[in-house]
Amino acid sequence: MRLEGIHHVTAITGDAPGNVDFYVRVLGLRLVKKTVNQDDPTVYHLFYADERGSAGADITFFEYPGARRGRPGAGMVHRVVFRVGSDEALDFWAERLAGEDIQVSREEKSLVFSDPEGLTLELAVVETDDVPLTAESPEIPAEHRIQGFDRVRAFTRDPEASRTFLEDTLEFAQSGEAAFEARGEHRGGRYLYDTTDQAGIPGAGTVHHVAWASTPEEHGAWRERVAAAGGRPTPVIDRFYFKSIYFREPSGVLFEIATIGPGFTTDEPLETLGEHLSLPPAFEHLREQVEPVLTPITNPRDTWAAR
Repeated sequence: MRLEGIHHVTAITGDAPGNVDFYVRVLGLRLVKKTVNQDDPTVYHLFYADERGSAGADITFFEYPGARRGRPGAGMVHRVVFRVGSDEALDFWAERLAGEDIQVSREEKSLVFSDPEGLTLELAVVETDDVPLTAESPEIPAEHRIQGFDRVRAFTRDPEASRTFLEDTLEFAQSGEAAFEARGEHRGGRYLYDTTDQAGIPGAGTVHHVAWASTPEEHGAWRERVAAAGGRPTPVIDRFYFKSIYFREPSGVLFEIATIGPGFTTDEPLETLGEHLSLPPAFEHLREQVEPVLTPITNPRDTWAAR
């Protein structure tokens, strides 16, 4: 069995309107699902991805309005790295981000910057045979668009603490010092450690969990493996758009293994993904209660037709 790289990364925002503006207008991702946190349906769960809402391109946010900024620390993902196709793409993004008054650090083959709430992001030139996962944007040339996830970086107190679990249980391959890769038949994603003794503070601008992609057929077997290794996974939870299990790897980072599918077109057409509040059937009876308390947001894509 092999995991098919990163499925999604979920973080926290205190400002849904600003979050939508940044990830859709500035970064050019598509808001593919506007729904609620199924563990707390009074708050949004916003999903941004490529044009089709593919696993491997999906960064998501729980909105807790007005939440204070957090601070990443040991046992937390602290950087999310997306792929781009060339050095010319980095030039484009350096200029675009500077035009938004976003401070950018140019590194070898990458740009590092933060979203408006302090979540560290990176755009990296990556040579891969994986299919690029891109979203349409009138302001971003096709050849410069974000192509999906490459890796996440996590803080740990001891980079060796999780090696056996990652390699023997999850079948990650070592890809460098304190670096591992989950690569399946179609896609791969990497997981890297940086060392710190600093304790984390959850809040806006921090990552809640990282999810790894499984085929539906192997999902149950992954749960059995994690349980056998002492990972204490949750039962399989049906999230309607995919099925999930959750557990903490030995360094403390919250992992999810999520199925590839059934996907976001389960309850709305591809052409109108993310345009309306979608509630899974088990939550539809709450619509009249939750709609009035959710923050009004404007999707920048709504203005495209006028251009």
